[in-house]
Amino acid sequence: MAEKLTQSFVQPTPVGKEELGQIEVAPEVIEVIAGIAVNEVEGVAATRGNFASGVVERFGKKVHSKGVKTNVSEEGKIIVDVYCTVKYGATIPKVAKEIQSNIRQTIMNMTSIETAEVNVHITGIQFEQEEVK
Repeated sequence: MAEKLTQSFVQPTPVGKEELGQIEVAPEVIEVIAGIAVNEVEGVAATRGNFASGVVERFGKKVHSKGVKTNVSEEGKIIVDVYCTVKYGATIPKVAKEIQSNIRQTIMNMTSIETAEVNVHITGIQFEQEEVK
């Protein structure tokens, strides 16, 4: 069975507090932060997940990291890839820029870790569904 390599992201230690130790943030935490930030943006209908996340959500558990993948650049910075569906009528470039900005800002505010890239992949458009009476 293939072993998954996990790399944690080292958070900058505040000046004068080095003796307290090192702070590491797991990639899964970054994915959850980014997933929540994506869903806060107006115009985003949903994020794309896989079969397992779909099954988990059917049982009532919210998967916040759905549709978000993180990697590490050669310089050690975070690269975030987001896969989402946009609501019909939304301006795609505007929504994508807002997603990028919100993810960068939220990750920086919560972890003090900079992102190298935030790549937004629009996978579809969701149309309004008419209510059946």
